[in-house]
Amino acid sequence: MFEFSWPLAFLLLPLPWLIALVKPTPAKQPLKLRMPSYATIATGGSLSEQQKRYLSLSEAIVWIALVCALANPTYLDDPVVLPNEGRDIMLAVDLSESMKEQDMAYQGGYVDRLSVVKAVLAEFIEKRQGDRLGLILFGDTAFLQTPLTRDLDTVAKMLNETQIGLVGRATAIGDAIGLSVKRFEQKERSNRILILLTDGQNTSGNLQPEEALTLARDAGIKVYTVGVGSDGRGGFSLFGMGGLSMGSSIDEATLKHIASETGGLYFRAKDVKGLQRIYEELDKLEPISSDNQTFRPTLALFYWPLLIALGWIALVLIIKSAKSILRENN
Repeated sequence: MFEFSWPLAFLLLPLPWLIALVKPTPAKQPLKLRMPSYATIATGGSLSEQQKRYLSLSEAIVWIALVCALANPTYLDDPVVLPNEGRDIMLAVDLSESMKEQDMAYQGGYVDRLSVVKAVLAEFIEKRQGDRLGLILFGDTAFLQTPLTRDLDTVAKMLNETQIGLVGRATAIGDAIGLSVKRFEQKERSNRILILLTDGQNTSGNLQPEEALTLARDAGIKVYTVGVGSDGRGGFSLFGMGGLSMGSSIDEATLKHIASETGGLYFRAKDVKGLQRIYEELDKLEPISSDNQTFRPTLALFYWPLLIALGWIALVLIIKSAKSILRENN
């Protein structure tokens, strides 16, 4: 779509003609700045009719182009929908040794818990347009893999590259919550959410879950805890031997307590569908604004009429100089 930002500028178009008619310039008075053709039209100067027409046309083109440039022509592109200002979500993923347990039904077979978490979290991350996501990994301790960012591709990539045992074999739930609190404090106040996925209980770390809970609650962080793992049906054991899985030793009481005290909820994910339903439920529990924000990219085009005016002046000067040279040579 094409439009002028300041269309009232076109009211200036008749200004030179009005000046020439209202206040004619004496022929003998020297001028520092003048428009010859307008003055000649008003005073009936000595120029020939052909010269008058030529100068009038040239000056009219220059003046119209300058007024068009002043009106600031712009091209409006198609509207672009901006992502809504969403939530700050920190994902804390357990990388303890028990996440190797192959008791999660997935695509016709059984895979380890971390593989399922990665697969489902990848879809969850992809749908978080407008949110800022961060990734914390924890085992013997917790460390920040990705700070809060809207670069969702990077978060997904860093999650996909994680390996079990990367930060030890134990489970430091308290440290994971404490680290998320620290990272949230470095951001402005927002809808702060921590999604903590684990298949065990706190067995390591410098911070106890109860202490971390107090910090999270004081910082206004909602903690949604997710217990990952089946009840011991199907799959293979941790050590790769055939037979039934031993299930998981999830400390559900602690996870429920953390979620309840911070205003979140506890979920149990026993399979892929269960984990998917959890993320769908989270969208309902923590909605973002549905008001669409749009903007239209604009491209300023004022320089085109400005270049036309300057180019026309240059062309007239070149033609005039060429004629003068030819006369002198003749």
